[in-house]
Amino acid sequence: MNQQNHNQHQHQNHKHNHKQDSNKHKEQPKEQREANNKETKQQSFPYVAFVSFKASKKIYTFGTDSIDYKVGDQVIVETIRGLEVGEIVKECETYINHNSGLTLKPIVRKAKPKDIEDVEANAKAAKDAMVVCDGYIKKLNLDMKLIEAEYTLDRSKIIFVYVADERVDFRELLKELAAEFKCRIELRQIGPRNKSKIIGGLGMCGMETCCSRFLNDFDVVSINMAKNQLLALNIQKLSGQCGKLMCCLKYEDHQYKKLREGLPRLNSQIEYKGQRYRITGLNVLLQQAKIENKEDVQFLSFKELWPEIDFTKR
Repeated sequence: MNQQNHNQHQHQNHKHNHKQDSNKHKEQPKEQREANNKETKQQSFPYVAFVSFKASKKIYTFGTDSIDYKVGDQVIVETIRGLEVGEIVKECETYINHNSGLTLKPIVRKAKPKDIEDVEANAKAAKDAMVVCDGYIKKLNLDMKLIEAEYTLDRSKIIFVYVADERVDFRELLKELAAEFKCRIELRQIGPRNKSKIIGGLGMCGMETCCSRFLNDFDVVSINMAKNQLLALNIQKLSGQCGKLMCCLKYEDHQYKKLREGLPRLNSQIEYKGQRYRITGLNVLLQQAKIENKEDVQFLSFKELWPEIDFTKR
């Protein structure tokens, strides 16, 4: 009898625990359950597509159930900003990295002629919106400069891009714009380098600026890079149209560091043929040094000055 009561008690506990688990699942907020289902769906894409937007060279990845997308196809994709039109820039691949934690947004469908028409219409409407927004900025006397405006495909949102020296309190501006355009408004502040990327132009080399031609991310550029390349420290000449140090200073920095390994610094004192000289110039590309004292100036090869250093691999 005791054993029977014990078994019945266990059975009741099991039912009670099962009921608690069931209630716990039901108690989850609806939004949380939908988010979990959506996340599961996002991770179940069999293929990954490579998409670029407008004139940008940056490539983004999106999930897709179809491998029929070809390079050059215009597609509608879901981004954090909303629905946008992008272009397939690389053949789709099988998505095998399911356990990476990567969350992919989906490709909704191929773009239709109507979508392309909407993009063109949105571009014209965005230009008009810029004029309106600029008027409100002047009216509210805000210290900010508009760079561009862009609608999402369905016009549910408009993004205004601006530059400013300091933080701007644009709460009143948001109210005015929301009442004017009857859609969501995003005001995005960017730095001087991003501004140059959008506007474009020619560098002092005569070519289109690197930022607008191919750069997607901006690395840190320091004055030490100019010192490594033995350039005259004239900030005006070393700066691009954004007012910051030119991005191209970084391109050869690693190579110059390698070429200068083991060499003394400029203005160092050395002894050559029994006389004291000061190093006043180094040409690491020609492997030539300029040394001088009060009586003499000479241009000598690195091999002659520092025969113990192996320059063959530089």
